[in-house]
Amino acid sequence: MWKVGLVGTGFWSEKHLQAWSRIPGVQVTALCNRSQEKLTKAGQKYDVSSDRLYTSLDDMLAGADVDIIDIVTGPETHLEFVRKAALAGKHIMCQKPFAPSLEDAEEMVAVAERCGVRLMVTENWRWLDPFQTIKSVIDSGELGKLHVARYIHTDYYTPRMEPGVELPQPFFRTMPRLLFYEMGVHWFDTWRFLFGTPRRLTAELTRVSDHIVGEDSGLVLLGHDGFYGFLDMSWATRQKLDRPLGDQVGPVHLEQLVIDGSEGTLKLYTDGTIAVVSRNGGSERIVKAQTTLDHEESHFRLQSHFIACLNSGEPFQTSGEDNLITLRMTFSVYESAAKQRTIEL
Repeated sequence: MWKVGLVGTGFWSEKHLQAWSRIPGVQVTALCNRSQEKLTKAGQKYDVSSDRLYTSLDDMLAGADVDIIDIVTGPETHLEFVRKAALAGKHIMCQKPFAPSLEDAEEMVAVAERCGVRLMVTENWRWLDPFQTIKSVIDSGELGKLHVARYIHTDYYTPRMEPGVELPQPFFRTMPRLLFYEMGVHWFDTWRFLFGTPRRLTAELTRVSDHIVGEDSGLVLLGHDGFYGFLDMSWATRQKLDRPLGDQVGPVHLEQLVIDGSEGTLKLYTDGTIAVVSRNGGSERIVKAQTTLDHEESHFRLQSHFIACLNSGEPFQTSGEDNLITLRMTFSVYESAAKQRTIEL
């Protein structure tokens, strides 16, 4: 039985806790959070006794019987928490973004290696149904040689973040790096999952909304050998709205991905339908109708993978070491936009 201690019982922790509760051979035996109210609520819901609820990681490591530390806190806390968990001999799952700097990320990877513990970044986007399905189509060879990939993510989110409006993650307003740090790590990890790591990157960024500090729109061109693609991403566009937004302000992510190959073109539509257009353009085969960004199930797949790799000794898909490449791409976006030049990866 793998015993999990989870740190950070805030907004996204529910998805972690739900997934852990469904995985055989796993039990959440301790919770940690600065907010006693959130801590108590999570403990009651997931049947963690009050004497295993902690307001500091130090106390949890000293007093709880755990094998795994699941860190679901902001990136500014990760170096401290990973170091403490590793020194205590615990395996670690760490929420994305992995670190606010490459130096922090490299130190976390190094301390886990020195201490002989396993470290995986909680990167769930590649585990979403659409991207698992698309990966299977690419791997089947149906598309032939890949030529161009066009990845478009749209939302009309940041212009609605007016002061006083309740947000699920209000810290978005003050993040100096927003779209391509908070979400970019998802997109770049998924891009690498589908296509491998590009050789070079060029970026343009802008801020549309007056209610935020960081960027909320950008275009990134990625160059591979014999293949290129781009990411056209925005939280401040109405271009693909297909439903009334209503009064509650939250994300309504709409995604498109078009992959042109020598033998066919794959299309991910905003409703989640995945189709392949034939080589001559005369027909379209529906691969899967209306997939969703199924975050809860993606966490179940991801956390099941984490446990399977602990049991088998096989490498994690999104190990700390692997995520250094994803972070390098993320930070290169800001460097490219600031210096107005292409960054070699």
